[in-house]
Formats: sequence, structure tokens, C-alpha cells
Amino acid sequence: MSQPPLVWSSCRWSRSGPAATSSRCTRRCCPPPRVWSGHGHREVWGELGQPPRAHSPPFAGLLNDSTFAKCRRGVQVVNCARGGIVDEGALLRALQSGQCGGAALDVFTQEPPKDRDLVNHPNVISCPHLGASTREAQSRCGKEIAMQIVDMATGKGLTGVVNGQALSKAFAPQTKPWISLGKALGTVLCTAGKQVQGSVQVCTLGTPLKEAGSYLTPAVAAGMLAGGTQKEVTLVNATLLAQEAGLKVTTTHSDVTPEPDSSTGLVQVSLQGTPHQVMGTVQGSTPVLRQINGATFKLPAPLSGPLLIYRAKASDTSALATLTGLLSKAGAQLLSYHSSSTVAGEQWSVVGLSAPLSNLSELKPSVTEIFQLHLP
Repeated sequence: MSQPPLVWSSCRWSRSGPAATSSRCTRRCCPPPRVWSGHGHREVWGELGQPPRAHSPPFAGLLNDSTFAKCRRGVQVVNCARGGIVDEGALLRALQSGQCGGAALDVFTQEPPKDRDLVNHPNVISCPHLGASTREAQSRCGKEIAMQIVDMATGKGLTGVVNGQALSKAFAPQTKPWISLGKALGTVLCTAGKQVQGSVQVCTLGTPLKEAGSYLTPAVAAGMLAGGTQKEVTLVNATLLAQEAGLKVTTTHSDVTPEPDSSTGLVQVSLQGTPHQVMGTVQGSTPVLRQINGATFKLPAPLSGPLLIYRAKASDTSALATLTGLLSKAGAQLLSYHSSSTVAGEQWSVVGLSAPLSNLSELKPSVTEIFQLHLP
């Protein structure tokens, strides 16, 4: 009968205090052997002869290429003791070959880990380990957290956040416009589709956006929820709030990008089950609309401020004339106008306004579809 998967378990009580001389932790923070065995795991204390102490040289690299080779294929590793007990290079190789089926780590040889290959592996769960048990260490941790909050508030950066991967990306100058684009496309799609529930597919196109899904997914979700009943929608909670609202946002990627955006990339957002689809990119630092429902804008429309978007027959210019009259009555100005290619005899128009219009009823007889929104 084959042995169950190996589990590596430890805690700070097994390295210090009264439990340091025993074969296992005597406190309640470590499950008893029967709990591990009930889940198909076994402990290795007896096989080692004594509980490992991370500061002892003999235990550095205890789990290495040789020990992984002796394990059953698919072995799973948990290290919450100290970095260095597990040879991280050997662990990564075992994960890549399938010899190791998964690893959970909260300690690393170098902290924070600079080699992200192990942390980013799909079969690795990583989280922080706080070993500050002395008064001096607690004080230092408090100071470091305070400094990190100041850095976040001043826009210098964000480190140490467990659930804020998208938020940390938001501080990078090169990603800020793309996050704004994701929010804008989500808002346009939600307003056009007149619904928040359903499945939304985000597709990033182009090599520059290969890793952009981590922040574009919550950005699109935040845009979809803008103006709804949810308050304080952020990049951290947007995905969760979207799920609670019945909205599922998924992301895919393709390296192929249509011209002329091959050097920058495109973001395409679709509301499944409806004909509504929007596509945009970033020009300089400005998010722009490249396409809506298959109609392409030769000159992309900037996505900012009050916007009026409508679809009408390409041969009918009455909508623009009516709009001009409405703006004059309202004391508002037409700041920009962009029209799309013709699809099935109709084209889309995106109009930038100095202020939103309070009543669109006079425009509706001249258009097939119309809506307005106010973007940051």
C-alpha cells in the first residue's frame, strides 16, 4: 500500500518554549496526528528523529531534489516554519515536473521573495508570515505598516497587501490609464446593455497586456457597478461585489492584435447573451473607444467626461441637428464628435459634452438607440 502524501507542518511553538524539546507542538495551534491522517496526510517528525529547528544548519535545504525524488508523485508541501528548510529551486522543479502536486508557503529564503516564479506558480499558495512575538518586533511591524500606508496615500507604491494585487498595480504609472480604460468600458457596456447581471468576457489583445488581466478584471467589474446600489466599489472588492450582484467577469488573452494597435494592445469587453461589445485602447495616457458592437471608429473617441452615445441611420443627419438645438437651449457645449463606420446602414456617434442633458426625449425619434454617461 502506497504511503499517503507527505505534509510538512510546524509552528513557532515547536521551535521555542516548552514544546521545543518534544516531538510535536503541545499547544492547540497544531492539529493532532489523527487530524492529518484523516485527510490522507502523514507527519515526518518520527522519520527525522527530532523536530526540525530552522536555525540549525543540518536542516537547511532539508527538502531538496533528492528528497523530492523519494516522495510519491504528487506530494504536497506545507512550510510555515522558516525559509530555507525547503530548497526553493528544487521545489519549483518538482512543481514543474508534477513530482510535487502543490505547496503552501508563508516563509521564504529571502523575504519578500524576489524570484516570483515560485510565488506565481498556479499550484502554490503563498501568504505572509508574521513572527513578531517580542515587544520590539511588534513595534517595528507597526512602524513599517504605518510607513506603507503613507506611501500608499502619497502614491509612491503599495507593498505588503495580501488581497490588493490589483490595487498595487494601480500605482504603476504605465497601468493607471489601462485601469481607467477598463472602468470606462465596463460603464459603457453596462449602460448600453441596461443590465448589471450576467456574464462579462474581458479579452486582452496584444503582448503588452499579457499580464493585465489581474487588474483589468476588477477594473471592468468596478465600471459595471458604477452608479449602482453598491457603495465604495474599489479594485479590491469589485470582483466580490460583482459576484454578489450576479455578475461574472472572466478574462482571456490573445497575443494577436489588429492594426494599428499592435504596439499598445486592445481591451475587448462583451456582455454574453447580448449583441453589446466594446473595444478600447490607450493613446498616450487617455483611454479611448475603438469599437462598439462591431462598428469601428477611425478616430477613436476619448472616454472621459459627459458623453452622449447614439446609433442612427447613416443617411439621417437630423439627430445631430436636433442635438445642436438641445445643447443651445441647455446652455451646454459640444466638445467633440466621433462617428463610426457603417454597419447594416447605421453608425454610432460619440459626443463629448460640457454637461449632461437632462432630457433626451426630443432625440429619440431620430435615433435607434441612445444613452449618456459621465466618466471621470
